[in-house]
Amino acid sequence: MSTVDNAQLRERLSAGRIVAILRGTDVDATVAAALTLIGEGILTLEIALTLSDAEEAIAQVTRDAPPEALIGAGTVLDEADVERAVTAGAQFLVTPTLSPSVEYAVAQGIGVLPGVYTPTEVQRGHDAGSAAVKLFPASALGPGFVRAIRDPFPDARIIPVGGVSVDTVSAYFAAGAFGVGVGGPLVGDAATPGGDLDALAVRARLFAQAVRKV
Repeated sequence: MSTVDNAQLRERLSAGRIVAILRGTDVDATVAAALTLIGEGILTLEIALTLSDAEEAIAQVTRDAPPEALIGAGTVLDEADVERAVTAGAQFLVTPTLSPSVEYAVAQGIGVLPGVYTPTEVQRGHDAGSAAVKLFPASALGPGFVRAIRDPFPDARIIPVGGVSVDTVSAYFAAGAFGVGVGGPLVGDAATPGGDLDALAVRARLFAQAVRKV
């Protein structure tokens, strides 16, 4: 699998509308969780570089995933992180802030979702050329913030992340969210040794159903 640019990432996100975030503690468990999610139809995944040997997890998932899957790297902080993620096989990047990695990724033609929190940062993220912006932590702001921010920025592509649950998916989309990013409420303990993959599959189906309804 090769990297996607920001136009391609925007198109893929518009179709799938959900990004599963895996912040695991074990490579094998993270890979198993990722493949379980893909098997349940959640095809866009972010594997955080905070995982020790995250590159190995990214490499294994990109090797075993079907062509329609889209595998990204998260917590990409600087140019070195961009390089290590892409070398491992990451197709797109996610950052926690408007870090130097954003401008570098855009210049390299790599799709990126920068983390933002304020109206100024929303504008800066889009002005940088990103596919969309990751609003984090969305739980502290809620769907009302997404609705309000789209008044002055009607074309803003906002992906709320942080505390998004099955019960709040519809509210975020009704407020104008471009997509949602979901970590703990979806992945649970599945990316840790002994994690429950069957429970993950159930949650994945519920989230997929919630997204399809909007």
